[in-house]
Amino acid sequence: MLFAIICSDRPNSLDTRLAAREAHLRYLSTYVDRIVHAGPMLDLAGRACGSLLIIDVEDRAAAEGFAASDPYADVNLFESVVIRGYRAVFRDGALAE
Repeated sequence: MLFAIICSDRPNSLDTRLAAREAHLRYLSTYVDRIVHAGPMLDLAGRACGSLLIIDVEDRAAAEGFAASDPYADVNLFESVVIRGYRAVFRDGALAE
C-alpha cells in the first residue's frame, strides 16, 4: 500500500538537516525498493524545509516505523510528521488507475 509521509522541519533547523543528511540518505538506500518518490520540500529561497516521501509498504504500522527510524527523526528535525494513505492517479505522465 502506498503512503505519503509529509514532514515539516523545525524553524531554523537547516544546520541540523545538513548534519544528518548523509545518515538519512544511507537509511533511505536500504529501502530503495520501497520508495516510489522522495525528496526535500523547499522554502521560498529554495532551501530544504521538510521532506516528502511516497513509500510502498505493507500497512500504516510499517509506514510509521519507517518514519520513526529515519535519522532525521533521531535528531528531532521535524516539527510535524503526517502519514496518509496515498493512491496514485497519474504516474510517469500516464493515468495510473
